[in-house]
Amino acid sequence: MKSSSLSMPLLCLSLLALAACKGKEQGPPQMPPPQVGVLKAQPQNSPLTRDLVGRLSPYRSADVRARVPGVLLKRTYDEGTDVKKGQLLFQIDPAPLKAALAASSGALAQAQATYTNNKVTARRVRELAPKGYVSKSDLDNALAAERNSAAAVQAAQANVQSARINLGYADVTSPIDGRAGQQQVTEGALVGNGEATLLTTVDQIDPLYVNFTMSVASLDQMRRAQSSGNVTLADPNKASVQITLPDGSAYGESGMLDFSDTTVNPATGAVNLRAKIPNPKHSLLPGSYVTLKANLGQQHKVFLIPQQAVQRDTVGAYVMTVGTDGKVVRKDVTTTDMSGGNWVITAGLAAGDQVVVSGIQNVKDGAPAKASPWQPTPAAGSSAANAPAPGTAPSGK
Repeated sequence: MKSSSLSMPLLCLSLLALAACKGKEQGPPQMPPPQVGVLKAQPQNSPLTRDLVGRLSPYRSADVRARVPGVLLKRTYDEGTDVKKGQLLFQIDPAPLKAALAASSGALAQAQATYTNNKVTARRVRELAPKGYVSKSDLDNALAAERNSAAAVQAAQANVQSARINLGYADVTSPIDGRAGQQQVTEGALVGNGEATLLTTVDQIDPLYVNFTMSVASLDQMRRAQSSGNVTLADPNKASVQITLPDGSAYGESGMLDFSDTTVNPATGAVNLRAKIPNPKHSLLPGSYVTLKANLGQQHKVFLIPQQAVQRDTVGAYVMTVGTDGKVVRKDVTTTDMSGGNWVITAGLAAGDQVVVSGIQNVKDGAPAKASPWQPTPAAGSSAANAPAPGTAPSGK
């Protein structure tokens, strides 16, 4: 009985030790490597674009002013409507101007009569002088009177012409084709008295100018990239501009860069640029701020990587790749701008790198991952679904 009581505890201890050994041999269950979708990076060409903000201004803007003094009688156009060059816009009281023209015409007639009389007198004196009937002094006086009266006729003719021009200014016309703005002076007001009173403004809004700026740092960066052969800048006369409307849609007409300043604005530290935009439907209005995409050239041997594949931390931008050994490797990259739904990467990747696009939240640097080709789906977002296939150039920025 004593030996039997001792064997029971030993048997229990043996069973516990055996169970502990089996648990240690099996260990915790191993998790399979995460499934990730990868995109094989391929170098390609991409447009060099910049997203900027610009302000629209009229192609031509003309101030319509009263050029002669008088009382404004009436306005002959509808405010905010299109007018033609030479179209009557305002009428100034012509009565004083007509009187001034009549007075000038009378003075001209008087001067012409005086000239005719002096001319006859001078002719007679010239005929009598050789015969000694008139003195040399009388001859000189007669010839001087003829010359003076001839000059007076020319002055009177100029006065008549000036009075006629002033009378023409009583009808204020549009100097250009465009859209006439709001009336600045009401009927009955005295205008043009000592200064050319502003009556309205006519703006030509087809086409329009869009004025924008670019930092000196961006220009220097593009020039350095051009000198290294990574970028081909567009001809200034061929660089295109695309406007984005406030609702996010693209404006139907593209513009062309037509001016680039040669100096830096000291107030902003940027260079002023300007593009010309067609506006046949007058849907764009001067003074509006717009976002625009400027196509400034072509980038060579860059990588277009979907937006969701590029991550950022305190170090900078990076992507996760799957190496040939099936392990995940972090690669720090340099991004310049967006092209469609893709980041344009200029450094940090090599051709053939398998960039993790989907499942990136499940991977860890140095850990294994099971890679399969990434296929964009509508659920991944419109930008991913519209991303260009590897090796093809995107159509937009």
